[in-house]
Amino acid sequence: MSTRPLAWPHGVPALLLGLFAAFSAGCNQEDSADASTAKKPSDGKGRVAVVVSTLNNPWFVVLAETAKARAEELGHEAVIFDSQNDPAMEASHFDNLLAAGYDAVLLNATDADGSVAAVRKAKERGVPVFCIDREINADDAAVAQILSDNYAGCVELGQYFVETVGEEGKYVELLGLSGDNNTGNRSDGFHNVVDRFPGLEMVAQQTANFDRSKALEVTESILQSNPDIDAIFCGNDAMAMGAFQAVNTAGLADQIKVFGFDGAADVIDSIRAGKIVATAMQFPKTMARQAAEFADEWIKGRRDFVQKTPVAVELVTRDNIEDYAAYGSKE
Repeated sequence: MSTRPLAWPHGVPALLLGLFAAFSAGCNQEDSADASTAKKPSDGKGRVAVVVSTLNNPWFVVLAETAKARAEELGHEAVIFDSQNDPAMEASHFDNLLAAGYDAVLLNATDADGSVAAVRKAKERGVPVFCIDREINADDAAVAQILSDNYAGCVELGQYFVETVGEEGKYVELLGLSGDNNTGNRSDGFHNVVDRFPGLEMVAQQTANFDRSKALEVTESILQSNPDIDAIFCGNDAMAMGAFQAVNTAGLADQIKVFGFDGAADVIDSIRAGKIVATAMQFPKTMARQAAEFADEWIKGRRDFVQKTPVAVELVTRDNIEDYAAYGSKE
């Protein structure tokens, strides 16, 4: 019996290889299509991750819970992830939520530069990121950024500062997180006004990381060497509450005027009680709802988003306090 290999007619092997390649390509395309549509629910409902910088501040709790609630009202599943002001933890959250197949991310970033890599990773995986309140330093990573107009808000707050403190005096500034653009924008807006008055002397400028306990500690230390100051400008309301606590304990509440920024519940109550002088309301509920609605629109097919959506900030003082409630205007 012959053991010679089977001789194919000329051209047949090439034909069969071509057919096999076409069949394989078709299978691969089908697999790829399945993978790309797995994240796009056919019923327009999806899973939304709310990644917030910290839940150790009531203001951010309101931001996160409002975003989650609005996403759920729109029919989506929503879960909150707490980054604890740690960019490494935030990056880990992104790895986990991308592996879990979330359809959109609402991000309150930990760091303007440090958060960009995680947002780009999500973009590469086809998962849109919508930034809330805290900006990232990239215009081609997040789909949209909904941001308070911090600079303009602090220009107005700076004007009120001069009106109430006067054109001469000594003051202290407490700064927020160094990696957050809000810190610089608020400080720059404030100094755009105050620095025009040479009689106003800043005797100390220190970081308190947007944290109430840290602000208490820092203010206590400053007051030991500067008990004769006239005012303290704080980059957020948590720091304002810590600063006021230190001032009050030192028996200087009638002498030192404290200013905040946020519109948090405790500061609104404090202004109403005649303690803290003023704050700036930056409407976290408005920003959170807008971000959730943008995510909903993306899941349903919209792609034409403006990169940055500014949200106006309003000055809150003892004169207009009755127009405001915690985290917004009275309804």
